[in-house]
Amino acid sequence: MSLFEYLSVFLSVIMGLGVTHILAGLSKTIHYRRSLKLSWVHTLWAINILIYIVIIWWGMFWWSKQVNWSFFEFLLLLLYAIALFLAASLLFPWDFSSDFDFEVHFNETRVWFFAVFSFAWCLDIPETVLKAEEGVRALPQIYLAMIAVQLSLAAIAMFWSSLRYHKFYAVFWPAFTVGYVSFTTLAAIAS
Repeated sequence: MSLFEYLSVFLSVIMGLGVTHILAGLSKTIHYRRSLKLSWVHTLWAINILIYIVIIWWGMFWWSKQVNWSFFEFLLLLLYAIALFLAASLLFPWDFSSDFDFEVHFNETRVWFFAVFSFAWCLDIPETVLKAEEGVRALPQIYLAMIAVQLSLAAIAMFWSSLRYHKFYAVFWPAFTVGYVSFTTLAAIAS
């Protein structure tokens, strides 16, 4: 077993717990759908975080080319995995009743959720720069613009409770993020 494989197992378990938590929350939501007070914004954010975790988990594979690891590099990836797990766990309480109100819950945890979400994006900066410095992956030309947009929109979401804005952001985020990944990561893999 290589050092990358050894480290990636731990990171995958943490991210997998985030995926499991979201899927369990969505499953329970389906079971209680008749009595819950649903919010499509909340549901879309659950799907968005699921997409985010999958994209980052897939992106961690770039690190498989890394032979020598520092504790700092491992700690950075570990913090990233933990932030993604926390974002996932903030969307669904560990246990919720059959009459749970997801709109109220989302509004009550919005600041924490988007703070953790922003922290994850902040961790992406040194992680992506390290990949470039280590020769693992070139830094995409539009990366800085993408990060600026991600952090700006998340900061607005953290401090502004406008339902209209949150509807926009919940729909914009996956289109923007998947578009970025399509033009950078998928293009790099294809070449």
